[in-house]
Order: sequence, then C-alpha cells, then structure tokens
Amino acid sequence: MLVLSTQKVRCLSLGVSVPNDIFPGFQTGDFAVLYGDNVSLISSLLCVRSQMPPEKGGLASPVVFVDGGNSFNPYLVAEIARGYGLDSRAVLERIYVSRAFTAYQLSSLIIEKLNSFLNSKRAKVLIVSHISSLFFDRDIPKTEAKDLFTKACSKLSEIATNKKTIVLASYQPERRSRRGLFFEAVLFGKSNILIKFKRSGKVSSFVLEDHPNVKPFSIDFPTDYTTLTEFMEV
Repeated sequence: MLVLSTQKVRCLSLGVSVPNDIFPGFQTGDFAVLYGDNVSLISSLLCVRSQMPPEKGGLASPVVFVDGGNSFNPYLVAEIARGYGLDSRAVLERIYVSRAFTAYQLSSLIIEKLNSFLNSKRAKVLIVSHISSLFFDRDIPKTEAKDLFTKACSKLSEIATNKKTIVLASYQPERRSRRGLFFEAVLFGKSNILIKFKRSGKVSSFVLEDHPNVKPFSIDFPTDYTTLTEFMEV
C-alpha cells in the first residue's frame, strides 16, 4: 500500500485516531464524498476540527453547513468541541447553517447563493449533508430531479476548484432505484475523494475508495463509540 506523507499533504485532518495515521486529510480544492455509517458524526467532527489551528490539523476557518437532511445536531457539535477543550458556544457561532426542505431549495442554495455566502463568511470549508435525499421526492419529475442534482454537483465541484474550498458531502446510498444509481454515478464522478465508513459490532472500517494521490485502502479499528474521545484524536 502506497500513501503519501501526511506531513506534506495534510490541510484538514480527519481527526479519527487510526485512519489519521495514514490518511493525508483534505486539501483546499478537494470535493470529498463521505458515505456509509456514522457520516453525521464525521460531519459534526469536521465542523469542529475546521476551526482548530493548523498546527492541530485544522484550518482556523468558520464552516458553512448546508443541511439537506435536517441532520445538523448542535448538541453533538458542542459535545465534540468540549472534548477538544474548546468553547462550545464560540464553535457553534462559527458554523453557518442553511437548511433546505425541498430539492428546489437545496439546488437554489448551492447553485445561486453559496458563492457569495462563502465570500462573506470567509469560510474554507463547506459541508453538504445528505446531499441526494431530497431529490428522491416523488413529487419532482424524474428528469427534473436528475437535472437539478447534476447541476448542484457540478456547482460544488466548481466551488471546490475555483474558490479553493474544501467541499465535503455526506451521502446515504439508495441503490434500489434507477434514480438512486444515477445520483450516485453523478456524485462519485464529480468528486475527487471518496470515503466509505462501515461499522460491524465494535469494529469500524475506514475505506478510501478514490483519491487523486493515494491508492485505495481499507483499515479496521476497534471502537464501541461509548465516548467521543475514544473515536477522536484529541
């Protein structure tokens, strides 16, 4: 297995103790998709780590969080912040949450409003949660849903590249329909990093499926998630 030196390429570290030893982290310009088990926890963790100083694997940056699955949990974020010895209120104040309740709202946020909002907040990290969920609404014609989703993913890729922003999208696979398979193909095709998280009992797996500079690999590590500090690299 060939990996790059984490010291040379790391910008925003994942903050999970075992994968952190070999995964180089996220660089500005990356569009990463995180999917599988516990991605909401990972998203919350990265909301906090983004605000940490560079010497601790962060970016000292606020975060823009586009919530497509009503998944943002301020109590979890506050708990993670306290686990790092940070002021939880100050951390939450630097996370700018925009919730979408329809695919039309989500696509409008991404396509029309994100550029100026990222500029105004000077955020280097953009997180989009449950990116495909709203597009499964049967009230949206299939062709229109596919078109909106494709445009949204293209815009996120453009934002990552042009604004030198780290874009992180959490995704819940839905492979039982042609629409779901289409969304997955588009999303995975537009991203440049693909990470899968799996959990089986007390064993978790970190699977790097795609990366521009690192060969795919999988690593298992024990955890029972009884406390966040067992999951985090503090």
